[in-house]
This record gives sequence, structure tokens and C-alpha cells, in this order.
Amino acid sequence: MFKKALMGAVALTAMMVGGAQAEDLKEFRIGILGGENEADRLRNFSCMVDKLPEVLGVEKVALFPAADYDGVIQGLLGGTLDYAELGASGYAKVYLEDPEAVEPILTTVQTDGSTGYHSVMVARKDSGIKSLEDMKGKKLGFADPDSTSGYLVPAVTLPKAVGATVEEFFGETGFGGGHENLVLEVVKGTFDAGTTWASGVGEFSDGYTSGNLHKMVEKGILDMDDLVELWKSPLIPNGPVVVRTSMDADMKTKFKTFMMEMPEADPECFAAIQGGDYKGYTEVTPAFYEPIIDARRSKIGS
Repeated sequence: MFKKALMGAVALTAMMVGGAQAEDLKEFRIGILGGENEADRLRNFSCMVDKLPEVLGVEKVALFPAADYDGVIQGLLGGTLDYAELGASGYAKVYLEDPEAVEPILTTVQTDGSTGYHSVMVARKDSGIKSLEDMKGKKLGFADPDSTSGYLVPAVTLPKAVGATVEEFFGETGFGGGHENLVLEVVKGTFDAGTTWASGVGEFSDGYTSGNLHKMVEKGILDMDDLVELWKSPLIPNGPVVVRTSMDADMKTKFKTFMMEMPEADPECFAAIQGGDYKGYTEVTPAFYEPIIDARRSKIGS
């Protein structure tokens, strides 16, 4: 099954020019955000490759892991992807460029029943940095320019928390090339601290119940004893499951039903693609993301 998924991971540029032919091939195309090791991303989504053809009546399902968030965003805007799981800011970028390109249909529900998560700032425990105030004049790493928790929300909410602009308070900022790599760079000392995402539910020592820290702990590449949490954002709306708006209505309904049934029908697949423990999915509309759309419009513009 993993081999089939790997075969779908051809160059994203090739996919971008083949949109029209995909309909003729009856191929369902899944975009996977960057920010995590590519082999891990393919493995996590490979459970969908064998099941969806029969469910949707397509000949095959192909996985397209992008190098960064924008790769998937451009695929959705260009109509060369059929489904992706976005962060709220990524969806806001798509919406601001073309509100008709994709349709948000579902989002995840945390184990405590909430439909949100948090941006968390972490530093090395042995760095001597114990609080947000200790970061004054130091180097802060963000995950990705199109990440909600890894950039947009910290950029918008940190000024109130520190009483100054990000540029005034921190000595330097930069991007880590995705959530997983950012945390690894914090551990290595490239950044004094960095912002990533977590459910905020459960124990920090476990990397919480879901999110980037949790996934890294599960993969054995992070020991939470090496980190300390400096700051946690207000609740952020969980990112949406989006589908191409122009997709056949019957296929859209079948896919939505498949996804909503997955938490009980195939909990291992559900946990793999979501990166941790969740209760299930709930339906959403663009209105659910209006605060993030407004924040992105104000901070970034598009």
C-alpha cells in the first residue's frame, strides 16, 4: 500500500500541468502539506489509497506531498488537487485569492470536544529561557509563512503579550521550513525558541494529545524533557478538510460521508492522517474561518 502511495508522489510541477487529464483518468488527487518528513507524510495518508477508489468510483488515488504549504495552496487554486487538509490560515489564503476554489466541509473535534487548537512557543529547557519575557532580544523561529499557528496567530497576538511589535521585542526572526524542522532547529540551537501547533489538551510532557509535538514524540525524534513551553496562544479554529468546489456533487457527498465515518470505521487511518487523538469530525462552512480570514487580510494581505 505504501508503495502505491509513493508512486503517487511524483513531482508537484508535473501534477500542476496535468489537471485537465486527471478528470479523464478518474483520478482523485490528495494534496499533503509540507513541514514533515515526506516519507512519513506519504505513509500517514497511504491508508486512503486503497479504499477511496471503490468508495468514489475512481480508477486511482494519488498523493502529492508539497515541499511547503504554498505548494498545496497553489494546487488547490489551480484546480489540480481534489482534497487537502489545510490550516485555517492556508484556507484563508485560498479564500482571499479565490473564494470559489475550494469548499471547507469538515474539521476535527478535539478529545475535550473543542474545535480548536493552540500555537505554542517552545525553547530548550537547558537554554535558561523560562518565560516569554526571557525572549526579549533573542531569535524566534516561525514554522511557515502560510501556517496559522506557526506564523499568523503568533504575529498577530504576540505584540499584545509582550507590549511591543514582534520586530521591536525579538532580536531576530526567521522561518524553520515547516513545523517539524522548526522544532528540530530549536533543539539544535538555531533558534532560541519557535512556534508550532498543539491541541493544548492533555500533558505537555506527552506533546499534548495531538499536534506537531505529539507526532514528533510518537516518531521518537523528540523528547519533551528537552523543551519548555514559554507561551500558548488563544484557541485557534481547527483547520478544514477542503474539497475542490467544482468536484462532482455525488463524489463530494461520498467523500464527505467516508471521512465522517472514518473515526469509527478506521481509527488507525484517522489518527495517522490527523497526527494524534481526536473525537471525530464536525461540519463547517467558510463562516467558521471568518476571524482567521480577517486576520490574514489585515496582517499579510492574501
